[in-house]
Amino acid sequence: MKVFVIAGEASGDKLGAALMAGLRKYVPDIAFDGVGGPLMQGHELSSRFPMDELSVMGLTEVLPKLRGLLARRDQMVEAILADPPDALITIDSPDFCLRVVKKVKAARPDIPSIHYVAPSVWAWRPKRAQKMARIVDHVLALLPMEPPLMQAAGVSCDFVGHPIVAEPQPTAEEVAQFRAEHGLTGTTLTLLPGSRRGEVTRLAPVFCETLEALKGDISHVVLPAAQGVVDLVSQQPWPIPVTVLDPRNMPPEQAEHRKRVAFAAGDIALAASGTVALELMRAGSPMVIAYRMAPLSAAVIRQMLISAHVSLPNILAGREVVPELLQERCRADLIAESVRDVLAQPNTQKDTFADLLTQLGQGGADPGERAARSVLSFLERRA
Repeated sequence: MKVFVIAGEASGDKLGAALMAGLRKYVPDIAFDGVGGPLMQGHELSSRFPMDELSVMGLTEVLPKLRGLLARRDQMVEAILADPPDALITIDSPDFCLRVVKKVKAARPDIPSIHYVAPSVWAWRPKRAQKMARIVDHVLALLPMEPPLMQAAGVSCDFVGHPIVAEPQPTAEEVAQFRAEHGLTGTTLTLLPGSRRGEVTRLAPVFCETLEALKGDISHVVLPAAQGVVDLVSQQPWPIPVTVLDPRNMPPEQAEHRKRVAFAAGDIALAASGTVALELMRAGSPMVIAYRMAPLSAAVIRQMLISAHVSLPNILAGREVVPELLQERCRADLIAESVRDVLAQPNTQKDTFADLLTQLGQGGADPGERAARSVLSFLERRA
């Protein structure tokens, strides 16, 4: 069995690695081709180019790189058509991935197309479900409310659970050892300014001001850095000593585990909006979310947004469990105030997190295996 798989971001790399492990469990001689990050490469994928090239978000950020992205799209289409796989699996990054699928389907409609991560039509641009249904044959959904929405649009869809519930969590001993090794004797804040350089560039100045305001409340700061921004975050003029965790010189699984230990060791997290909110929720870490996009990108997205919240814990709960400081409200004074409020009552978030994780599939089958079974079942039905 040959599968061509494309992921464009760190979160997609995680999903892809879990899916690939699940597929190999049921089809031991499966062969993978495509694009992925270090975790997917750990499952015998030789990425055709660095996945980081696709990690671009926002209109103003994409435009300077558009020519290169289009060239990579055409490269993927040519590779797929030259050696047609048994399935084309694209993972998140819809702006790139679905353009690849559309061109492949135009030439070879018989190649089964599977997209992992349903579009967040419950949050914004609901018509994306109908557009996806025209070119995608099957969707793997992370959230329980998504299959009915996708099926109503005319595309096959299974809820496979969110992989966050299957991530191994550190022991109390590992957390205590981490705190001792790094001298974390007082209140510790986990700082997560984003995995893209553009995110870090926009958020770091605000986060620096926030740490300045929190000097009397926070004793230590730990920053688990993404591979592509280690140097950038290390160069920031943080007003509190920051322990930067560099993942570049260790195996991906070890770096991921160390990050989870850091999440569990922190008393509170300040994070850019994104999948990291679920990782922190899984670790039981109270948090505050702050984010600022380029003004043009933000103006466009505001016109399409139909959800009152942007972070998944809040969307799942249907209310603001986690403070969100976005755009104009992404200010040091407001962020610092929210951090102090959460530190005063951390169990308010923690109790809600336990219920939300059950919704995401905690206690059930491994999401990677569920995703693999969904793929194989779909292919069997289609055969």
